[in-house]
Amino acid sequence: MSITTTTHLNFRGDARAALEFYQSVFGGDLAVVTYQDAGNVQEEADRVMWGQVLAENGFHVMAYDVPAATAYDKGENSFFVSVRGATVEEVTGYWEKLSDGATVVIQLGPAGWAPAYGMLRDRFGVVWVVDVVSEYNG
Repeated sequence: MSITTTTHLNFRGDARAALEFYQSVFGGDLAVVTYQDAGNVQEEADRVMWGQVLAENGFHVMAYDVPAATAYDKGENSFFVSVRGATVEEVTGYWEKLSDGATVVIQLGPAGWAPAYGMLRDRFGVVWVVDVVSEYNG
């Protein structure tokens, strides 16, 4: 028996744009169900009730638009999304694409614990930690 965990991001009107952007970075298939698609016709009918990007490389993220009637505060540093790859070359490609419109917190480069590590806040306000898997020698 095994389980998986998937990052689920909450937005207020930006879920579709964010999912499309993440698909352009990581590849994979985009699936989006709007509130209208689910029969919930309201003023926010075109917003995302459920969406995901699922890629063969292992990337999986889900997102939705929090309805206006529901309290929403994305907070400050309330979560990070971690992307770990096997090589510097692999994560550098993701980093370069995620950097489009982003604020770099820590530039991607060698770190004491990994061949490459970096942190950025993307144009949707999501903080990404990108690094290379390394063996723990503690």
